[in-house]
Amino acid sequence: MSTHLQRAIIHVDMDAFYASVEARDDSSLRGKPVIVGGTGRRGVVAAASYEARAFGVFSAMPVVRARQRCPQGVYVRPRLARYREVSKEIFEIFHEFTPQVEGLSLDEAFLDVSGSLRLLGTIEEIGLQIQNRIMAETGLQASVGMAHNKFLAKLASDFKKPAGFVHIPPGEELRFLDPLPISRLWGIGRKTEPRLRAVGILTIGQLRRCDAQSLRGVLGNRTGHFQKLAAGLDDREVAAMTGERSISHEMTFDVDVRKATELFSELQRLTEAVMRRTRRQHLAARTIHVKIRDHRFRTHTRSRTLRAATSSSQSAFRMAKALLNRWLGEHANTPVRLLGMGVSGLQEPDVDPSPLDVTVDGIAERYGDAAITRGRALRSQQD
Repeated sequence: MSTHLQRAIIHVDMDAFYASVEARDDSSLRGKPVIVGGTGRRGVVAAASYEARAFGVFSAMPVVRARQRCPQGVYVRPRLARYREVSKEIFEIFHEFTPQVEGLSLDEAFLDVSGSLRLLGTIEEIGLQIQNRIMAETGLQASVGMAHNKFLAKLASDFKKPAGFVHIPPGEELRFLDPLPISRLWGIGRKTEPRLRAVGILTIGQLRRCDAQSLRGVLGNRTGHFQKLAAGLDDREVAAMTGERSISHEMTFDVDVRKATELFSELQRLTEAVMRRTRRQHLAARTIHVKIRDHRFRTHTRSRTLRAATSSSQSAFRMAKALLNRWLGEHANTPVRLLGMGVSGLQEPDVDPSPLDVTVDGIAERYGDAAITRGRALRSQQD
């Protein structure tokens, strides 16, 4: 197994995917501000072309507001079946370069091409081949980020959109990261960013160099996690999709946690992240899992299978909270070192996501996963 410094990771993110598919399928839409989303009074923008973004229209925005900003826009209902067809074509291209493909959504994926370098060339040569093949075979633009870990590769793909092509080589992490605003760090949202700015931390470099103890008043038990990212460290592997798929997130606390309210707060954040990924892949989950590692490094898991698969963050959290609460009842006052939440038994959903989940997903896509969360997830910061 390669170490994280030897890995070659590519992140591919299609540019304005839904809107680009519509413009490709209907040549009369090319060059126009195309807005894909619900067309009723309560509709939400699912995607906007770059021409529409110039008018201030973005995903997750109410369609009513989008029409105010861009009355000349072309408003199109989503065609999810069509987007799935095109996505399948794109993923078939990915699999020609490596079997290690982790799809994050219909239009976004990580590829570990470490094993392809000797046969296909450098990471940049492979990245360029992928970008060119997608354009040649689908007529769509993709942005490509390349690095030795997933965090850096994803930042790189977003750096020069649209049609971005950015490589962050080993040894260049800090030069790339240090000048970036702290809002570019995964998990630093619109609530945390002002608190960091208030203590004089404006860039990722400043956060990396800051004394950890000083940061805990703002970031709490996630301080170590954020400082590792700020240093460009991320040892997660690309999780290739298999027949028995699962999605999970976990958090290792800097200081062991005993308070149930803090654990439930973190569980809420983990559940939101897991269910967003689940919905991005247009899936629903049958089984909910909770993972707990205590101060003695003993790992405990709890799970429950639902009668019907769900893509709802609220439903998943309700079940995950019950599982964690049961464990807490069995292990009163036991310090917790790590908490994880996951789902499995993934399948096509029977119903569409709720309007609330759709709105939250859109805001997270535009501003980052921590830009919006439910009230209970903030309680630990307020205690």
